[in-house]
Amino acid sequence: MVNFLRFELRGGREAAQSRAYWADDHSRGEVAVMSNIVVAINPTASFGRGEVVGPAVVTSLRDLGHTVTELTTESYADLLFHARAAVAEKPDALVVVGGDGMVGLGTNLVAGTAIPLGIIPTGTGNDVARGLRIPLDDADKAVEVVVDALGRPPRAIDAVLVKRPGHDDRWFAGVLSAGFDAVVNERANGMSWPRGKSRYTIALLRELATLKPITYRFTLDGVASESPAVLVSVGNNTSIGGGMLVTPDALLDDGLLDVLVVRPLSRLEFIRIFPRVFSGTHITDPRVTIHRVRHLTIDAPDVIAYADGERVGPLPLEIQIVPAALNVLAPL
Repeated sequence: MVNFLRFELRGGREAAQSRAYWADDHSRGEVAVMSNIVVAINPTASFGRGEVVGPAVVTSLRDLGHTVTELTTESYADLLFHARAAVAEKPDALVVVGGDGMVGLGTNLVAGTAIPLGIIPTGTGNDVARGLRIPLDDADKAVEVVVDALGRPPRAIDAVLVKRPGHDDRWFAGVLSAGFDAVVNERANGMSWPRGKSRYTIALLRELATLKPITYRFTLDGVASESPAVLVSVGNNTSIGGGMLVTPDALLDDGLLDVLVVRPLSRLEFIRIFPRVFSGTHITDPRVTIHRVRHLTIDAPDVIAYADGERVGPLPLEIQIVPAALNVLAPL
């Protein structure tokens, strides 16, 4: 069980009942107690790690005096249904326990609202948590980050609104993949071995045999273009696949999207450039271009897009950055 009894929470029940986001006297080190927190747990995250960590997080928050609504189910659809109902009651925070898919769930529920999102990363990739500097391998420290953030104004970051004809709008916080990277993501999600982020690398090598360029049609801040490419990513955050720095210079709060376009490469050329994605130095290759935009449309035949590790659907998509749309319980 995670133990955070060492935290001193001044103000007691009066502060809890106020449902304030932070205390007026926070400058003197006094922390307001948030009275109503929804914790949504993916028990299957990272092959069952969420099943252990989730209840421990709930216990820790309750031991600190918070009122916690615990939501857990192995069905993503059921979890989304119950989490949406819980968020409609306007809790003081939503905390998700899981990987980037759970961050996507939370983002879609609270983006554009005042409700902050806390993240306890227990998934395989955890790329959004990595970008927010939330501890990845220590649930105790991740909960400490959330608890510390409860006592001050939340950090506001950008979120990305995705529109697809005939479907509900979607939000994401990290990176959208719309090329070979999305194909790899789909294969990796269907693999039961290996465990951990090496799954993405194995999936990439397996899909490499079918690598071929696709002709994309873009509109980037109103400027239309057409280009063949093998990989296209739209980054609000820096990484995918557990630390692959596809858009290494992206910032979560600059009001811009980093659109990565990799022009056609042979399989051998791809294998040569691929290791550089872990350091972000691939962007110095002349066949790699990054556009910084606020709004884009993207279309190509037979391409399925993924965002924050979850399937969005086939192109075309309209994608727009919304500055400061998502409040997070994360280091400033």
